[in-house]
Amino acid sequence: MSGSARQAGTVLAMTNDGIRARTFHEAVGGDGWRLVSDGANAFYPTTSLAESAALVAALGALDGIDGHPPDIDIRPDGVTVKLLTVADDWYGPTQRDVDAARRISAAARERGLAADEGIVQSILIIIGTRDPAQVLPFWAAVLAYERRADSPEEDLVDPHGRGPSIWFETIDHPREEGGGIHLAVWLPPELAEARVKAALAAGGRLVRDTQAPTWWTLADAEGNEIDVSTVLQRD
Repeated sequence: MSGSARQAGTVLAMTNDGIRARTFHEAVGGDGWRLVSDGANAFYPTTSLAESAALVAALGALDGIDGHPPDIDIRPDGVTVKLLTVADDWYGPTQRDVDAARRISAAARERGLAADEGIVQSILIIIGTRDPAQVLPFWAAVLAYERRADSPEEDLVDPHGRGPSIWFETIDHPREEGGGIHLAVWLPPELAEARVKAALAAGGRLVRDTQAPTWWTLADAEGNEIDVSTVLQRD
């Protein structure tokens, strides 16, 4: 999955138990987990910061959680939990993420909380360049990012998980025809088309949909572009 957000979970030298998006969703999708650009995400709505903190405390008390720890973002209105396996040859879900997701979902249910997949999304920055090797070191230095283990020539990630990932897309057309910097918003597949329709109704225009439902490229009134992306057909 190009552009995953950061090295959450256990960092392994190699892995041979990577699984595809469909397999992951079949295993735990019913519990509200969805794969986007930064791994498997679940958002648990809460009514207060105290309730959010109590959920995080319960997750922290799970046996063995430190062996494959999730990334956790805590807010007064809910908790986002992210799972991702990182290896030299893989950046995505594995069976250990399925197992962790099931345990996390069970802990949330014990507290009366259910994940809301309609809140899940992630943001990816895309830099179009004719020579990624020339510009990638600059962005790594200025942002204090690091190269992604499985795709070091085209992806940068925030080692602390605070910012979006950056994908360096190789382009072969003059810059006036596109390229530069644009965004991608990654969504659960069932939400993507509605988001595209909403953006078009808000004054956007469709640039291309030849890769839909993997992604649609939209632009605002001044030509600034964004991809609405999903994991569909990426297996």
